[in-house]
Amino acid sequence: MDPIRIDRMSDEAPVQWAVSELQKYLARATSRRVEVASGATGAGPAIRVGTFEAFSEGVPARASDHPYDDEIFIEAGPGGAVIAGANPRSVVLAAYRYLTELGCRWVRPGADGEYIPRIDDPFATCVAVHERPSYRHRGICIEGAVSLEHVCDMVDWLPKVGMGAYFIQFREAYQFFVRWYHHEFNPLQPKEAFTIEDARAYTRRIAEEIEKRGMILHMVGHGWTCDPFGVAGLGWFPYTDPVPESYYQHVAEVNGKRDLWGGIPLNTNLCYGNPETRRIVVQAVADYAAEHPEVDIIHLWLADGSNNQCECPLCRDHLPSDLYVKLCNEVDAELTARGLPTKIVFLIYVDLLWPPREEKLANPDRFILMFAPITRTYSSSFTAGATGEGTIPPFERNKLKFPRTPEGNLAFLRGWQKSFDGDSFDFDYHLMWDHFRDPGAWALARVLHEDIRGLRSIGLNGFISCQEQRTFLPSGLLMAVMARTLWNRDASFDEIANDHFRAAFGADWEKAKEYTQRLSELFDPPFLRGERDEAGRKDAAAKLAQVPALVTEFMPVIDRNLNLAVQCHAQSWRYLKDHAEICLRMAPAAEALARGDKEQARVLARRLLDVVRHLEPQVHPVFDVALFIRTIGGALGLTAEEMAR
Repeated sequence: MDPIRIDRMSDEAPVQWAVSELQKYLARATSRRVEVASGATGAGPAIRVGTFEAFSEGVPARASDHPYDDEIFIEAGPGGAVIAGANPRSVVLAAYRYLTELGCRWVRPGADGEYIPRIDDPFATCVAVHERPSYRHRGICIEGAVSLEHVCDMVDWLPKVGMGAYFIQFREAYQFFVRWYHHEFNPLQPKEAFTIEDARAYTRRIAEEIEKRGMILHMVGHGWTCDPFGVAGLGWFPYTDPVPESYYQHVAEVNGKRDLWGGIPLNTNLCYGNPETRRIVVQAVADYAAEHPEVDIIHLWLADGSNNQCECPLCRDHLPSDLYVKLCNEVDAELTARGLPTKIVFLIYVDLLWPPREEKLANPDRFILMFAPITRTYSSSFTAGATGEGTIPPFERNKLKFPRTPEGNLAFLRGWQKSFDGDSFDFDYHLMWDHFRDPGAWALARVLHEDIRGLRSIGLNGFISCQEQRTFLPSGLLMAVMARTLWNRDASFDEIANDHFRAAFGADWEKAKEYTQRLSELFDPPFLRGERDEAGRKDAAAKLAQVPALVTEFMPVIDRNLNLAVQCHAQSWRYLKDHAEICLRMAPAAEALARGDKEQARVLARRLLDVVRHLEPQVHPVFDVALFIRTIGGALGLTAEEMAR
């Protein structure tokens, strides 16, 4: 058969990436040669790929000139195809969307998550798509325990499902890499050598992969309260190196003492009322922006933790948010003076939930508001669950209590929105800890769907998920819901779920769907969140007691699908079998806890941890064992020492 021709209409690196991906997947799907030329060449049907500007006709003008706004245009049929985007990143998104319209699916990162159907003639399928996503910000933030390969696989996967941004926390993400390479909580895996220089090299490599695809790169966040002062903020662990004496004059005074908060620099706030303290931070942010032009967005965060704000005379009469806004304005002034366009994310989080009274951002266009409701519940939708207006309680320095309800959280957001109506997104934690508390994933997936659908109604323009990178066990339902709903907030939950399970599991997909739905019901996620009263705990125990029978009865269905011809389908069932082993150990431990037998729960929890440690070599691409142990081991009553054995 004649080769398929792709005409690359422009030369930007992401456009070249889009063309190479089209070439790769179309060759696999059709078993035909796919040739690439630069510019329109020859007669006959061809696939023309480029930005809107690269086409002289037949392609719309872009609807928005904002650099982070995506828009795709696809028109394909017997006469050929046009695949275009409003910017180079959008061209990549358009290429994957065209392949999706042809039947391709990416159900999880990695080669075994690709479902590529047989396509005799791509031009036989008529495609007409002209879309802008519902939300500007659609991204993932690095968390958990990760290898370089885990992160690169996630970065590679994100644009395939319409996501456009990635956030690397810290300057070098050392905390997340060292958890993996030192195999935190799994002594069965040998500890590997790993250095800060390794982390820096890996971070550079990941940034290159992000740039190759034209994705929006977010960086840093944590560390500005210590790194500029010569104290490394590499992670949430005690600092053992010598602390420069000069640092202590800049740290927060709490209870009459200036010291590292809990011995951890990242958790130590500064004396933000001190102009010299702010000047040092301002210069550090501006220097970083100048040295890293590849970074689109810098996150400027204060210390982690809460109720640790400075009580000295320079600070105590000001809200933390007022001093924070003053710092942000000084950063903006320095960036402007240096001619640096870098955007700055400012954070609404714990002590900073209370909106400013005295200060206001002078240049709103520089800033992006990030709302991080870390203390919320995931048993109900954040955006659809509010039943009232909610009120902001009085600010009591270092004696604050934080909201769990939707109403309580939204009251703080509205307070900030009164003085800032610029760009914004939700920074949320559905897949940080909570997915482990819902082993079937369905209850959490519905909350996630409703949360994202409602972001526009509360004035937020997207979502960055702070999460483990390996969240695809027992399926990729949560990630499919996130990606699809961020692109189209009106997408039906059932449509997304059915499409995902069909692509992931093949002929018996409905059985896998029903089984995981039932698991979600029986594990009773609100109980695992500690939200049930005594009667609710009894009900939870009764449900958890049914899990072993459900798993055992379903095992023949799993076994008969383990060797399917389609690798993607077979691997999904193999992962489901591994997941079943985890459920068979986790349910009895949780049941014992629900019955009030804490000692039996701890005994059974240790057996559960043994199982997941032994499974790690085969499940690590889709399941973060270290964070599972930290989350569920802790919920079942184990100490840190027991979890580390």
